[in-house]
Amino acid sequence: MKTTLTKPGNHAKWHVVDADGKVLGRLASQIAQILRGKHKPIYTANVDTGDFVIVVNAAKVRVTGKKETQKQYMFFTGWVGRERYRNVAHFREHRPEFLIMNAVKGMLPENRIADKMLTKLKVYPGAAHPHEAQLPQPLAL
Repeated sequence: MKTTLTKPGNHAKWHVVDADGKVLGRLASQIAQILRGKHKPIYTANVDTGDFVIVVNAAKVRVTGKKETQKQYMFFTGWVGRERYRNVAHFREHRPEFLIMNAVKGMLPENRIADKMLTKLKVYPGAAHPHEAQLPQPLAL
């Protein structure tokens, strides 16, 4: 029996996911698996074999418990006393795509391949997206 390793190339397909009413963490973990390519039999850890994922209705993603007001995201400028805290409700109003991007980024490995995988994630706050020419297939998660 011979072991075959996937070589870098274009193995990517396009998927569209509707985040309306989905729990943020569960959705992010499933998106991370698709971005890594673990759902394919040609998966190789050191090659980017993942697919493109388009997430629509990011503003309608759901969080459980009291995370809407209690979960804090910290940002630090590097200057003394310049750390800022924002909660989920703030990002849902101002930048809803940050919630999904940040959750998926935390579930990818910390290396250079993960940076390429994250560029394959396209997140939009509403139902419209400009990727109709790629013929994305709806993904049931």
